[in-house]
Amino acid sequence: MMPTNPKKRQRMAAHHRHPSSTNSRFSSTAAHIDSNPDNTLSETSQTLRRSASNPLLFPTPPAPSSSSSSPATSFNDPSTADVVLRLFLDAFTTPFADTADSVSSSADDHSDVQIYLHSHILRRAKYFSALLSDRWQNKAAADENPASKPSMIPLKLAVSPSHGSIDTHLTVLRLLYTEDFAAVITSPSVALDILPVALELLYEDCVKSCVTFLEAVPWSEEEEKRVLNLVPFLGAEESEELLARILPLKNDSCEEMLHGLILSAIHCYPNMAFVKAFVAKLLREFSSKEAARRVLERAFEKSLNAVKESLEEYSSPDFRGDNETEAIQRLNLHTAMTNGRHLLWLVERMIELKVADRAVKEWSEQSAFTADLQRAFRDDAWRNIVPGLPAVVLRCTCKLANAVASGSMLAARQVRMKLVKEWLPVLIVCKDTVSPMLPSQKSLYLELEETFLRIISTLPMSDAQELLQQCLSFSTRNVEDCPHLVTAFNTWFRRAARPPQGDSLH
Repeated sequence: MMPTNPKKRQRMAAHHRHPSSTNSRFSSTAAHIDSNPDNTLSETSQTLRRSASNPLLFPTPPAPSSSSSSPATSFNDPSTADVVLRLFLDAFTTPFADTADSVSSSADDHSDVQIYLHSHILRRAKYFSALLSDRWQNKAAADENPASKPSMIPLKLAVSPSHGSIDTHLTVLRLLYTEDFAAVITSPSVALDILPVALELLYEDCVKSCVTFLEAVPWSEEEEKRVLNLVPFLGAEESEELLARILPLKNDSCEEMLHGLILSAIHCYPNMAFVKAFVAKLLREFSSKEAARRVLERAFEKSLNAVKESLEEYSSPDFRGDNETEAIQRLNLHTAMTNGRHLLWLVERMIELKVADRAVKEWSEQSAFTADLQRAFRDDAWRNIVPGLPAVVLRCTCKLANAVASGSMLAARQVRMKLVKEWLPVLIVCKDTVSPMLPSQKSLYLELEETFLRIISTLPMSDAQELLQQCLSFSTRNVEDCPHLVTAFNTWFRRAARPPQGDSLH
């Protein structure tokens, strides 16, 4: 009767769950005690002669010792062995089929080999211990009678026909003797070659050494796939560290990672340009557009609120005219400027990924924010503290408005109208108060004027009539210098000259 062992049952159960496994661990490896010792020994002698060309795998047996003590046992030593094991390839034996194709090939692969082993060494693998349990009793009986020489126990072990599988089994069998795992397990590929064999043979020390090595070293993408294939054959404790590396703890891990990267890029690095460029690349190449949308919207909302709160405090009557609050006013303006730059970068990423529709709608609903901006820009205090603040805010507006005007972001009529209605006064205040006007500011204002007029042309005539009257400030000393304004009014009057809708239907 086979000895029962919880660990063994666990391994065998895992093997049963494998798609390619239909029999028990013992039947799948086809290892058994040969019932015909004579045939086995005959084949053994042929194998030993064939092994002479490969001394590393089949070393020459040492000469008998003259010492009265028992000679030391060594791998493949026929003079002291009491087990002869035949390894042969079997096309119907495919344990760990998912990893069989991944096993590294060997330049000197074998299809049928026999080696001399020692029963007390084999017992370090629970598989052999269980397989030979009945024979140990016979061996003990023979030991009681020194005159009776114990017979050689012949075993057979079928091996899956993948490249290098025989050599890998020989490596594991040699480890039963040396137990020098550190000298053999020197790379992830070696550990992944050895681990399936150690699992089949229930060689727990070897399994532990392979898993410990894999836990501590990096893997290639192919090696990671092999780890995933082997995890079902490991116990819960054995696979815990491996799974922690390759499987997320929750479904939104990618989003949390992206959100953390965005916050780090805009808040934590002194050289933000390189970091922002790298994060922008990650966002462009991220597989889930919807996940990138959600992450960017979260960051957009946070930065927008920071700018709004700073401007609200700066524009509050409680903080105006009080000399003791100058430091707080400066801090509020600097906070607004810093988060405004972050907001501009986020808007650019959202437009690039075509996920700015919610940002456009949010930007069109900022009546309180635009009122605070107008109050702040009519004051001279900001000029010496954050002279670039108007340009940052208007660049955000310009980019979102351009996305709407170009059709990159399809916005509803009410959103288009409110976007112009809320932000047109801010543009007018900036033009009136920013002096002298830099060339970069002049081009920004002109671009935003043209964009607003294009959006106005998409609105019903009644809405367009109301908004166009507020655009007269776009005019210049020379009428020829504002063709965009002339075109907008000509378009409206051309449409107004047509018969009303009711009349055109008759």
